[in-house]
Amino acid sequence: MAVHERPASRVRPERGDVSEIRLGLADLTPGMPRLVEADGKRVVLLRVGDRVHALSDVCAHKGGPLSEGKLSGTRLACPWHGWMYDVGTGQCVFPGRGAAVPSYPVRIENDEVRVEIS
Repeated sequence: MAVHERPASRVRPERGDVSEIRLGLADLTPGMPRLVEADGKRVVLLRVGDRVHALSDVCAHKGGPLSEGKLSGTRLACPWHGWMYDVGTGQCVFPGRGAAVPSYPVRIENDEVRVEIS
C-alpha cells in the first residue's frame, strides 16, 4: 500500500488550546438559554428537542448577552436589538447582513453534554 493510500489518521490536528465544558443533559431546560463559561469565554447552551447547540454569548451587533435572549424554534434573538441567530450555525438570520457568532461542536455521551471551546 502506498503512503497516499493509507486510511486517514484518527488523530486530531493540533488546534491550540481547547477547553471542554461538561454539563448534565438534565441541567438544560428545553427552550431556555443557559450561560456557561470556559477559560473566560461566555457560551450559551440551547436545548432544542433532542439536540443541544452551543454559541458564543456575545451578539455580533453590539455585544448583547445572547443567553438573556428569547429562543423561538431554532432562532435565538438578542435581547438588546432583536438580531436573530440560527442556533445550529451561528449565522445571523435577521437582519440578514452576513454576520455570525461562533458556534461550537457539541456531543452528548451518557446523558452528559460536552462542548469543545477553542
